Amino acid sequence: MEENLFEQRTDLGELQQAIGELKQEIGKVIVGQEQMIELLLAGILADGHILIEGVPGVAKTLTAKLLSKTIAVNFSRIQFTPDLMPSDVIGTSIFNPRENTFQFKPGPIFSNIVLIDEINRAPAKTQSALFEVMEERQITVDGQTFVLEPPFMVVATQNPIEQEGTYHLPEAQLDRFLFKINVGYPTPEQEFRIVSDHHITRTDNRVNDVRSVLSASSIDALRKQVRNLVVEEKLIQFITSIVAATRNHKAIYLGASPRASIGILNGSKAVAAMRGRDFVIPEDVVYVAPAVLRHRLVLTPEKEMEGASEDDVIQEIIQAIEIPR
Repeated sequence: MEENLFEQRTDLGELQQAIGELKQEIGKVIVGQEQMIELLLAGILADGHILIEGVPGVAKTLTAKLLSKTIAVNFSRIQFTPDLMPSDVIGTSIFNPRENTFQFKPGPIFSNIVLIDEINRAPAKTQSALFEVMEERQITVDGQTFVLEPPFMVVATQNPIEQEGTYHLPEAQLDRFLFKINVGYPTPEQEFRIVSDHHITRTDNRVNDVRSVLSASSIDALRKQVRNLVVEEKLIQFITSIVAATRNHKAIYLGASPRASIGILNGSKAVAAMRGRDFVIPEDVVYVAPAVLRHRLVLTPEKEMEGASEDDVIQEIIQAIEIPR
């Protein structure tokens, strides 16, 4: 009976091969940063947007560019600055004197993978241009609605908030990101490899060596496989218990919404598929929960003054809940 329970019901061979090839292509340029790459790929499979935070120079933008090269879809890049206007992102209507009508000229957000560099350098007015498109995959301009072609994914990078010249992102916008990935410095061994590789190749154009692995149609097929993964009811209860605990924890001023529960569910499915399973286990939930929750929580001022981080509180919450077996 136990044997049948864990018998593989879905053939994930193609998915694992695709993920392996993606990692191999990105690994031609990026040294280390395994968790960042794994969560980026999980974000693609789970159809979610991703926010990457780290100090300058830790390959945030480079990794996002490499990701776009490994997938044969349209790519655009937007550099956010304090003077950027919403029309610079979504596009604007231009008067055509020949036809005596206004014609809409699409902005760079009309793409498949959109890299927004230093997203927290633009003020709230520009951030608001992303609300509809990130949630509904459509843009409404002058009463006309434009539906974006799938896949559509925003990969945004930001420097830590305390850096000069940055803005806090609105909570409603942060909630639209599936994962927030914190990228740290490489280890001494990894940094030695980075510098050695740079010295040996004597070129900065190794990005050109990266080839496309996936098409838009193959991404759609892999996502359907991920959506069909098995999740037992007790695991859904585990997920909702974690999220509910963020709403009445003494260290948290603002807890996570039901969108976070759905995010943990979808992220867990993607990670399970990447690891060759067509069913989710508690370890998948524990792995993705910090990335789904860390940008959705607001700690109390007292807890922040103690120097605690969102990840510390998330781990405390997970450890206090019995893991289903």
